[in-house]
Amino acid sequence: MATLLSVNVGMPKDVSWQGRTVRTGAWKAPVQGPRMVRRLNVDGDGQGDLAGHGGEIRAVLVYQLQSYQYWQKELGRDDLTFGIFGENFTVDGLPDDEVCIGDRYRIGEAEFEVTQPRVTCYRVGMRLGEPAMASLLVAHHRPGFYLRVITEGRVQAGDEITLTRKGPEQLTVADTDALLYLPDRDPAKLRRALDIPALSPGWQQSFRDLAAAQQPKQEPGWPGERTATRQPGAEPGWPGFKPMRVARIVAETPTVSSIYLDTLDGTPLPEARPGQYLSIRLPVGEAVPAVRSYSLSSAPAAGTYRISVKHEPHGKVSSYIHTTLHPGDLVDVASPRGTFVLEEGTRPVVLVSAGIGATPVLAMLHRLAATADPRPVWWIHTARDRAHHAFADETHALLEQLPDAHEHIYYTAETPHPDERRISRGRPNARSLAALGIPTDADAYLCGPSAFMDDLGGLLRDHGLGPERIHTEQFSALPAINPGVTPTAAIRPHQPPGPTGTGPLITFARSGVTTPWSPARATLLELAEACDIPTRWSCRTGVCHTCVTHLVAGDVTYTTPPLELPEPGTVLVCCSEPATDVVLDL
Repeated sequence: MATLLSVNVGMPKDVSWQGRTVRTGAWKAPVQGPRMVRRLNVDGDGQGDLAGHGGEIRAVLVYQLQSYQYWQKELGRDDLTFGIFGENFTVDGLPDDEVCIGDRYRIGEAEFEVTQPRVTCYRVGMRLGEPAMASLLVAHHRPGFYLRVITEGRVQAGDEITLTRKGPEQLTVADTDALLYLPDRDPAKLRRALDIPALSPGWQQSFRDLAAAQQPKQEPGWPGERTATRQPGAEPGWPGFKPMRVARIVAETPTVSSIYLDTLDGTPLPEARPGQYLSIRLPVGEAVPAVRSYSLSSAPAAGTYRISVKHEPHGKVSSYIHTTLHPGDLVDVASPRGTFVLEEGTRPVVLVSAGIGATPVLAMLHRLAATADPRPVWWIHTARDRAHHAFADETHALLEQLPDAHEHIYYTAETPHPDERRISRGRPNARSLAALGIPTDADAYLCGPSAFMDDLGGLLRDHGLGPERIHTEQFSALPAINPGVTPTAAIRPHQPPGPTGTGPLITFARSGVTTPWSPARATLLELAEACDIPTRWSCRTGVCHTCVTHLVAGDVTYTTPPLELPEPGTVLVCCSEPATDVVLDL
């Protein structure tokens, strides 16, 4: 008979960690006597980060005495007191390799249901002073698990734990954890996992991604943009950079020019997916070449790519392209990449852009027109005025090739002629979007300034589109995912403090920072953080893949071998260091 040995609670507090402040409820201690367990937690307990912990699905965390004894021996520790693994219930029995997702247990007056294994969070390592602990819990098949409260009631140390119902599919906590985080997955177990109603929604989505032959794009439960990985069907490109020749340069507006790039030997180029981008490396007069990324703005012809670049007043690279680059020049180009791509399907398509943000959705429009796609298509673009409206004739001609196309243009600084009914003065708003008749089951693709995408994304959600149907592209640094870390004022990316390194050059392409590697940084993630580059991580030990980043060029080695290697062409920055000069899509 399993037994509840200890009830542990603790309210969130601020903890200093690596020069930052982390809000965490991982510090829990045993309490005496009965405690009421409610729908969201145990009385007197709280979670510091409700995105990854807590809520109805993760109300109570369980860890076992047998795992305590295992880690005491494995880590050589004699100071592992109950609650130190962040658990609410320390139990004798209920091993991870026997308890199944969906099992129900009665403890004292309350009844509980097993919903998922523990989240691989770095804070368990903080609590124990063992940075690799999140990885060890998975590798040694001892994660612990979360409970949902079915019936509220009082519990206390010494209560017997009684199984009241066995979960469907008989998939254990340890097997479920391994199915997500470890290689060599059993397809039969994956199908069984998808048939367990009690399994938390985040884990269900990750398993659906795996069933579709994709890597899960982020740690289950964490919010925000998903980390990009190569999607099925993408053609493999070339490694690193290769030289291409500028075939011609075409002025689209006074500030936008299109650059056509050819291979040196006329060989066909890998076909890019509509919406992907190129990273190019140019000598802009600095000691180190600069790397920037630009969307492909058309469907690639045989042996040719087209990018379109706006001349920014203070942009060194865009100024070089507009004033110094000429036909016949050679530029270093990395193969097409990116997951902001037009999806196959039958749902209506909404392409929304502002200014130079038209480029990736223009490539999507080229693909739709080339295949005479029968889906209804809405093209919504905002420009300053007619003179600065890039690709106006091109997009109009493409839309005329589609059987069901709707075009609407907004000029912010020019009043259109009354006969031009498809052009309005101003910007899109809730009323004008509603008038366009966009169906709520459409897939929307947005590109433009961040504020524009935030505003239009909100308007489309208010209109009825689900967040999963709204896709955005962003070439500046992606929004950070740093669970539990107290936000601070944003700082422009910069060179790292301290002595200049002497190792390989590390280029953060989105942030425009190139700096030599120094062994003073343990990982590429730590170097990015030292440069105040927004980063995305959860476990920091190579388990969750939240930190997965496109490796544009170069080679890395892993300081801590990840439990599962990421997709080819990507790297886990939380546990890697450079073996050569490296260019990262950060």
